[in-house]
Amino acid sequence: MPVRAVDPRSELVVDTHELARRAGQSQQVRRIVSAPDGIGVAMIGVPPGSPIALDLLMESVVEGVLVTGTAQVKLAGSCARCLEQIESEDSVVIQELYCYPDRELDDPDASRLEGDLVDLEPLLRDVVVIDLPFNPKCRPDCAGLCPRCGANLNSDPGHTHDADVDPRWAALGGLDVKSSTPADDIAD
Repeated sequence: MPVRAVDPRSELVVDTHELARRAGQSQQVRRIVSAPDGIGVAMIGVPPGSPIALDLLMESVVEGVLVTGTAQVKLAGSCARCLEQIESEDSVVIQELYCYPDRELDDPDASRLEGDLVDLEPLLRDVVVIDLPFNPKCRPDCAGLCPRCGANLNSDPGHTHDADVDPRWAALGGLDVKSSTPADDIAD
């Protein structure tokens, strides 16, 4: 997976210079940032540009900087059953150790500091997507769509169709059985 360049001007990049690599130092980070593109899946996700409220504690530890806290995000998408638009809010828990760049690590995929900078975007993307519902619903008892005509069964719960006729017998439906009698058919 290619490493993306960290933009120090990004709202999701935090400078940890004040922690100064001294274990035990901490820094509180509370800010509202704009959501970047691509946080979500096809059915539901965080709309780009929507506000994300971060409440984080950054602690200097021997290995690097431990980031813990929460992120409040707005979600928007479509109900998996009736396809109506849905909106909600979610709070996700964030916890990640960002290792110092000069440390040898057993895990090559471990998060690392870029100098004194912590890039929260990949972490935020991961924790939000993992927390998203697999089949988002507009409400727990969503009735969905009629499989025959696509009508929304939430707005028309009494929706029905005439009984289906077996296509093998459909041609018999056009016969006029009252106009002739079996005896007339035999006489001809």
